[in-house]
Amino acid sequence: MTKLTFGAHPYLLGFDQLERLVERAVKSSGDSYPPFNIEAVSENAYRITLAVAGFREDDLQITVEDRQLVIRGRQGEDEQGRVFLHRGIAARAFQRAFVLADGVEVAGAFSEHGLLHVDLKRVVPDTVVQTIAIRSAGKKG
Repeated sequence: MTKLTFGAHPYLLGFDQLERLVERAVKSSGDSYPPFNIEAVSENAYRITLAVAGFREDDLQITVEDRQLVIRGRQGEDEQGRVFLHRGIAARAFQRAFVLADGVEVAGAFSEHGLLHVDLKRVVPDTVVQTIAIRSAGKKG
């Protein structure tokens, strides 16, 4: 597993402040429930995977609010009459938010085996080549 940093890439100059902000946000996030992974599936595709064992699809909600992906989970109350001698499986509500960069869109989501997968894709804009005219110092306009 390799961790990439902004400062390690020679073409990403001046992004050190952004890297510090991201690291600060990760460290300040005290709640680690539910655990999640973020992986690069391809050059322009990513996947966020959350461990949501015990949640049905109806218990989960995924929204995009102002460039922020928000995943919420709330389990229904179907435990009436059940007596737990030990309760080790978390059954609490949660909310996870991920800031989406410009050009990153949610491609879809699916759940399997207690994991919620949210696929993201980066829309690559067409390359625009612009020719800049060079004027001499004596001419204005």
